[in-house]
Amino acid sequence: MRKTIATPLLLVTACSLAAAATAQAAEWTMATPYGDASFHTQNTKQFAEDVAEATDGELTINVHSGGSLVAHGEIKPSVRRGTIEAGEVFMSVLSNDDPIFEIDTLPGVAGSYDEAFALWEATKPLITELFAEEGIMPLYAVSWPAQGIYTADELTDPEQFEGLRVRAPNINTQRFVQNLGGNPTETEESDIPTAFSTGRVDAMITSVSTGNSMTAWDYVDHYTDANLWLPKNIIFINQRAFDRLDEATQEAVLEAAARAEERGWQMSREDGDNSAVVLEENGITISEPNEAVAAALQAAGDQLFEDWLERASDEARQVLEEYRAGLDN
Repeated sequence: MRKTIATPLLLVTACSLAAAATAQAAEWTMATPYGDASFHTQNTKQFAEDVAEATDGELTINVHSGGSLVAHGEIKPSVRRGTIEAGEVFMSVLSNDDPIFEIDTLPGVAGSYDEAFALWEATKPLITELFAEEGIMPLYAVSWPAQGIYTADELTDPEQFEGLRVRAPNINTQRFVQNLGGNPTETEESDIPTAFSTGRVDAMITSVSTGNSMTAWDYVDHYTDANLWLPKNIIFINQRAFDRLDEATQEAVLEAAARAEERGWQMSREDGDNSAVVLEENGITISEPNEAVAAALQAAGDQLFEDWLERASDEARQVLEEYRAGLDN
């Protein structure tokens, strides 16, 4: 039988094809400011695993958690520049870009998970448009549980807010604290223990989930379940990086993102319930605000909303009107 001998040309061709196949594989870097204990990070990492599995490794996403790679405030600029391909941020930290990004931190706008999701659906087109102007593409968003107030002592009198140093993770929360008479301090989640231990903050506005993941019982004893708002994290990617993917890989990314959004909202509900139990098991007293404190929170929220209306664009105000009209139907 005649043997077939590989010629140099055939070898070169085979090597070229192998190299081309390898070149098609892509590796993305993704940054999130939240630690591995956060359900958001767990969901983000599952999203990355889903993408790798769906594409047979043709696209891998390396998730860097806890602000280990890029600081929170630099994540979006880094994605815009293409320094990293993907990122996750607390959506309202983008409020300097446009007031629409802080709409989910306005008291009274969305007070339940159903309303928070409806608000996301209503705002997503405008947010997508704003992101597109910077070469960024939103993938999905996931809500935190409702926000309350952690303090060393139970809140029973609005005067307790006077001079209170409160951890506020975004501009809108800082304004809210100022409206109450407190002193807001911008502190990343990973820096919360140090902020309390050094006396930089006396209290914080956040969810039961963050209180659980950061072991809030080490530095406070009370949680006022004020149901202030349900803020969201938003996950986004560099548009050019997405466009370089083939059509099948793009579809896999979008499908994984849709699953991550659905899964993430359910994780938020479950984590909120579980975290409240853990807080109480570790000695934190959870209570609803009394009439006087509730009135002070309402007044501060009303002022925040009026300020937002003055700063918001016509498009943002229209989105809010359409969202509220949808709730009435």
